[in-house]
Amino acid sequence: MTSGTLPDVAQRERVRPKGAKARRRTSGWHAYLFIGPSLFGVVAFLLLPMVIVLVLSLFEWELLSAPEFVGLDNYRRLLADGEAWHSLLVSVLYVLLCIPLQTVLALAMAMLLNRPVKGVKLFRSLYVVPWMATPIVLGLIWNWIFDPRDGALNSALALVGITGPDWLSDPAWALPAVALVSVWQHTGYNMLFFLAGLQSIPKELHDAASTDGATPAQRFWRVTLPLLNPTMFFVTVTNLIGAFQVFDTVYAMTAGGPGRSTEVINFRIFETAFKQFDFGYASTLSMLLFVIILVVTLAQVRFFGKRTTYDLS
Repeated sequence: MTSGTLPDVAQRERVRPKGAKARRRTSGWHAYLFIGPSLFGVVAFLLLPMVIVLVLSLFEWELLSAPEFVGLDNYRRLLADGEAWHSLLVSVLYVLLCIPLQTVLALAMAMLLNRPVKGVKLFRSLYVVPWMATPIVLGLIWNWIFDPRDGALNSALALVGITGPDWLSDPAWALPAVALVSVWQHTGYNMLFFLAGLQSIPKELHDAASTDGATPAQRFWRVTLPLLNPTMFFVTVTNLIGAFQVFDTVYAMTAGGPGRSTEVINFRIFETAFKQFDFGYASTLSMLLFVIILVVTLAQVRFFGKRTTYDLS
């Protein structure tokens, strides 16, 4: 090899990337092609609307006129808006009524349906049917069930000598009634996740605990429940987000009444935007809801982060 050929070899090495490096670059572009559609959906339907709402919260806009920049006036208005904070309190009460009961019932149902009994697959399917129905239709059906005079619930209570209340017209009962419908609708769906989590736990762990003399209650608290933390984390996070964003069930059953006792924050946002045509302030209320959900979600991530095991090997 002559000395004149060395620069040519070095030049080719600089121009032509190494095979492994080229393959990494190619596979990187392939990865972007695969995630491209999902990434577009996240940007177009999640991030971009959030930016638009944030910008609109700094304006006063009634849809028919040009937006007027008002800075932080909408946020100062929010601090003094007792009706908005009342709606947020109603949302918090709704979450507290729904999530604990919904989660406990879903876990109990999953444990019952995790047994090899005849017809168990049919029951698993039937319990998910309420989740598949639209909330508006469910609202109409449950309006009839809760009817104080001809409704099925009060008629059943009358058979045992109990006079049922006026469920949806009594401020003390309206929110629990709406929460009960939500629990009935979503419990079966959440049961599927708990059932999958239970079936992923190796049977050998329960057998070992039983051999060591653990009672069924001890096996549940010390084996089953800790290993269900990933499922519990997913279920509680998604359910809390959904509960804070409830709208259609409230709209169909009570329209925020009676006496604003069921006016959740999402319903307040709807009325502010599409009845009062105050889109700037409605965007501010939306930002408040976003911050509340973000804080609650981050708190759950921190709580479950140190208590979750994803690998049993």
